[in-house]
Amino acid sequence: MRQVNLGIIGGGTVGGGVFQAIQRNGALMASRLGVSLTVARVAVRDLRKARAVHIPAKLLTTDWHSVVADPAVNLVVELMGGTTTARQVVLAALKLGKPVVTANKALLSAHGEELFEAAQQHGTNLYYEASVAGGIPIIKVLREGLIGNRITRLFGIVNGTCNYILTRMKDEGADFAAVLADAQRLGYAETPPDLDVDGHDAAHKTGILASLAHGFWVNPKQIYVEGIRSITRQDIEFATKLGYTIRLLGCVKTANGVGDGPSPTKKPANRPSAIQVSVYPVLVPNSHVLANVNGVFNAVYVRGDVVGDTLYYGRGAGQDATASAVLSDLADAALDLKCGTKNRIPPFIPHERDGAVLPMDDVVSRYYVRLTVEDRPGVFAKIAGILAKAKIGISSIIQPEGHDGVTVPVILMIHDAPNAAMRKALAAVAKLPVVKSAPVMIRVESFE
Repeated sequence: MRQVNLGIIGGGTVGGGVFQAIQRNGALMASRLGVSLTVARVAVRDLRKARAVHIPAKLLTTDWHSVVADPAVNLVVELMGGTTTARQVVLAALKLGKPVVTANKALLSAHGEELFEAAQQHGTNLYYEASVAGGIPIIKVLREGLIGNRITRLFGIVNGTCNYILTRMKDEGADFAAVLADAQRLGYAETPPDLDVDGHDAAHKTGILASLAHGFWVNPKQIYVEGIRSITRQDIEFATKLGYTIRLLGCVKTANGVGDGPSPTKKPANRPSAIQVSVYPVLVPNSHVLANVNGVFNAVYVRGDVVGDTLYYGRGAGQDATASAVLSDLADAALDLKCGTKNRIPPFIPHERDGAVLPMDDVVSRYYVRLTVEDRPGVFAKIAGILAKAKIGISSIIQPEGHDGVTVPVILMIHDAPNAAMRKALAAVAKLPVVKSAPVMIRVESFE
């Protein structure tokens, strides 16, 4: 039986989980693959650090260079995190012609294009299933399972921390700050939590998915990002009464929806040159499956022009979920080595030369708007006048009962409008003397 020797860089939560999973199910994988996976060496930062998973001392070293360069190591597994040393590790391995498995979403978001080019140049491969959505095999789906489809819609709940917070806010009527504190205590959120709650983690993952789905590398600086800090208990309550659930979504959409779903009567579609790539809170209809993805779970909803709508659901983070995704990549890499096809399916194929990210100001959405206004006649007319001047239509106006006082909340549901028009109109509304706090705007997705 062919033996593949692994050099693992990183012995923390994920590295330890992968080592443990190989010890547990290595024999099972060997029986299925005809390839035996053996951990030859593990590079760590500190040999004396206590580890949740025991790794024999004879395998450990602090010198990652020696692991990557070891002739006995056939396959390098980068699980250290960060983007500086991790980039050096991956590039060093690829330049030696060694395939690399990584779970590092931040690394791929920042340097993916460079790393993919290096893999191609040196005739090897880069595998990254664990970089997005943990145990959900969404990378394999986009690279292989839906290879015959144009992807016209992709929506992802890809950050478990934010989903946990929003779920508890809805279920318990709790405030953001209180739930965030609990999430940090339980280990679901880091301290500080900025990467998660401000949407940057979701943006890393959404950019990778957008690049795969549309065939050009998405610059992370072009991704529009909003987090969930501004979501209040009041917004959660109003959304619920209106039949919606608030979720943080990564959104990847063609600019005009061409080829949106299978239909024998549709003409063949040309690929649009611009796509929306964004991360922001969304009002999701309660009837839609994504509204029912709760807690720390992730889900990715993908629409292909041939297959139609598909959904992928599971744990998006954690030691075991991530280790499972890494094992999947190890299996692919081992089979490629066994069969001598190091580049059977390249990590990324740029095939959309004119691809571009649509500026956020050009994105058209429906909107939920919450205003705090003086409780007196004429207020609605002034607000409606500003919106009408901007050619923005109001589908409904709701003044919830039980808010008697000097000021009251007003909820506006807005028809489709460009982001730029909404932004400018709400800036004008905020200047009205009758409006007593900054307007709150959350996008509404119909998934049509």
